[in-house]
Amino acid sequence: MTASLPDSPAAEGQSGGVDLVVLGQRLRHQRKSKNMTLEQLSEAVGRAPSQLSMIENGKREPKLSVLQAIAAALGVPLQDLLRAEAPSRRAGLEIDLTHFQQETAYAALGLPVVRGGRRLPADALEALVGLHRELSRVLTEQSATPEVARKANAQLRVNMRERNNYFPEIEAAAAKVLQSVRYTTGPLSQRGILDIAASLGFSLHYVNDLPGSTRSVTDLKNRRIYLPQVASGKGHDPRAVVLQTLGHFVLGHNDPSDYGDFLRQRVEANYFAAALLMPEKFAVEFLREAKADRALAIDDFRDAFGVSYETAAHRFTNLVTQHFGIPVHFTRVHESGIVYKAYENDGVRFPSDVTGAIEGQPICRKWASRTIFHAEDPYSSFYQFTDTSAGTYWCTVHIESTRSGEFSVTVGTPYEHARWFRGGDTTRRTVSHCPDPDCCRRPPADLVRRWAGSAWPSARVHSHLLAALPPGTFPGVDNQDVYQFLDRRG
Repeated sequence: MTASLPDSPAAEGQSGGVDLVVLGQRLRHQRKSKNMTLEQLSEAVGRAPSQLSMIENGKREPKLSVLQAIAAALGVPLQDLLRAEAPSRRAGLEIDLTHFQQETAYAALGLPVVRGGRRLPADALEALVGLHRELSRVLTEQSATPEVARKANAQLRVNMRERNNYFPEIEAAAAKVLQSVRYTTGPLSQRGILDIAASLGFSLHYVNDLPGSTRSVTDLKNRRIYLPQVASGKGHDPRAVVLQTLGHFVLGHNDPSDYGDFLRQRVEANYFAAALLMPEKFAVEFLREAKADRALAIDDFRDAFGVSYETAAHRFTNLVTQHFGIPVHFTRVHESGIVYKAYENDGVRFPSDVTGAIEGQPICRKWASRTIFHAEDPYSSFYQFTDTSAGTYWCTVHIESTRSGEFSVTVGTPYEHARWFRGGDTTRRTVSHCPDPDCCRRPPADLVRRWAGSAWPSARVHSHLLAALPPGTFPGVDNQDVYQFLDRRG
């Protein structure tokens, strides 16, 4: 270390990885525990009391030789002064107050700096730190734009790709739960779900007044899970909603700290639900037999376990790379051509924005997830090979109808793995040159000649793309509605 007087608020807090505020608090704590005054310590180490005061207040970085002399004078190991945690709760609050007041957001308010010394009453210190924490939370929420969500989702997809979308710890947690209710095989029944909930100490209650911003509400005091009496009509499997809720508790989730944490928890809870509805042991056995017959099919996988096509497709991506070495990609694309969900570990190149986000991007018109909407019979089994700049891919596609329109759900794999799938011998084939604009994004020249300058479309603005993310610990959930609902239920 070298002696230096910080010239910025950031430098006052930390230097070279050592938090000077914490260091100062630990030094003061040790000095007072030895009943030493600044003057006495100063005499012992040969330094002016004013210099030691600056160190204790986190405003000066001491040389290593000075710290060693201080530690020797106090009779404590040097490491005791350098530890990262506060020496007491009071000291921790004083450290937090100092750090908060060094933030740019506080400096911009033009308010005076309050010292957290012994003259500041404990309740005033608690109140000030609480106010700063709330200010920080509000400012973070206000800055949470769709760009934040896209970046968080892009990072989550990277993590999923690195693990081939396989989470052994969640598989183990699901297997343990199934074992506790003596599950054997076959689709998980409603009776089985009730048994799982009971084994985890919860009871299920179906109501007709669930808050509109929620799919379920859990009363942690009374261990009750409230669910809608009627399915939402948005494609959510009622069984999956229960199991996702239980998954948060089995997996030890706490209140999400930010939007990225919220997305991670949602992915893990969805994975847990799918691992219960389609247990790894039986799902892998089913897929192994189908692969041996060269008849892997998402339709059959769906029917064998009584789940939705999208759930089966997701679960397929969890297992097929891990257990059979088959790389895959998955997409959920709206009939307008916009990507809503996507995953890949097979090298396929999805369209993306500058943040790396795929959601919200238009997918190539030549890809199977788009061409199926123009097929003669789009609701029958649909297979296609697509030649791209990244290689040739085979895809199987299914259309699902929702209140928001029709969506194509696609599972694809590189050409050499198509032989393991039913439909792998299809003759349907397209060529995609995207991202070259001449592939499908730039209108043909004859259309441009006829209509350029003579068309004025009125755009449908998707206002949600411009809005900040919904505020709250659980984005989009109205806490007042939730608390009033629980009050009504007693």
